[in-house]
Amino acid sequence: MKARKIKAVAFDMDGLMLNTEDLYGQVGEILMQRRDKTYREVVRNEMIGLPAEQAFGVLIEEEGLKESWRELQKEAEEIFETILPTQLSAMQGLSELMDFLDLRGLPRCVATSSTRSFATKALSLVGMLERVDFVMTAEDVERGKPYPDIYLASARKLSVPVENMLVLEDSPKGTTAGVTAGAYVVSVPNQHTRKGPFEGSQWIAETLSDRRIFDLIG
Repeated sequence: MKARKIKAVAFDMDGLMLNTEDLYGQVGEILMQRRDKTYREVVRNEMIGLPAEQAFGVLIEEEGLKESWRELQKEAEEIFETILPTQLSAMQGLSELMDFLDLRGLPRCVATSSTRSFATKALSLVGMLERVDFVMTAEDVERGKPYPDIYLASARKLSVPVENMLVLEDSPKGTTAGVTAGAYVVSVPNQHTRKGPFEGSQWIAETLSDRRIFDLIG
């Protein structure tokens, strides 16, 4: 199982560290209800893992919306402000895994398709911002997931060869980004992404508590 020495870890955020994929569903439903439309599961699945511009672009195209992606993003962020304080939580096993990384002295980062402002706020609310070395967002790279740019940039900033970086991802698009970058990828799907596909990942874990992740890190 331990084919490579893991020298650093890159975490996706939404649906992997935090339950924000559940909250995105609520936000999407509210957005569409305001327009007398239904937030369709097939559209939601297409949006998962994409940077905001591409994700809202899917929504605009599929539902024939008149607003720009920036207008929809602003509205979505305003809705998020009302639900984050009471509904945001860390995913199972995250704190335990962070404790283990602390013991092993391994550097780690967040590599997310979310905006920096949202990622900073969400991670701060659950006490995780101070537990990572830095946050890399879609705003920091030319191309977002499923392109490999964010993981290549993360490896450079962590000062480790990308092949020695463990990428933990919940979405097919994020998995593709990590695999294409050449990282060691473990997929940890949530209830919204379980159907995959997760081609190229080393294995699929139920949660971040999976002992194989801890054994890999050593």
